Amino acid sequence: MFLQPKKTKYKKTKKKLSSLKLDYKSNKLKFGNIGIKAATSGIITAKQIEATRRVIVKKINRTGKMWIRIFPDFPVTKKPTEVRMGKGKGSVHCWAANVKQGRILFEVCGIPYQKAFTAFAAGGAKLPIKTIVVF
Repeated sequence: MFLQPKKTKYKKTKKKLSSLKLDYKSNKLKFGNIGIKAATSGIITAKQIEATRRVIVKKINRTGKMWIRIFPDFPVTKKPTEVRMGKGKGSVHCWAANVKQGRILFEVCGIPYQKAFTAFAAGGAKLPIKTIVVF
């Protein structure tokens, strides 16, 4: 169940560079009472989001409710190895999400704080950016 858009206007897009600015739109908990927040900016692929989701669900024993607050909405292209320069842009390799510092990535509610803290600590290890557990 890798996340990707159902339909896009263009197959390939220009590279969006993640800025070092803070994310003020989604830096507070909206749905749950405990969440995991990005401490640094970076790019997170759909496979990394899915791996984090699986670890969190396994640690909380499928109790409570979980929300994923990020969506991989831009394509990452890659050319095969040992291909000469030129001949256009490569094919879509994976889908990714640009994450700014301060963005809430996952939220849960309905489980004890200690169990949620250990689940988010294990899930944060699957991500390529530094994360903080917030209450």
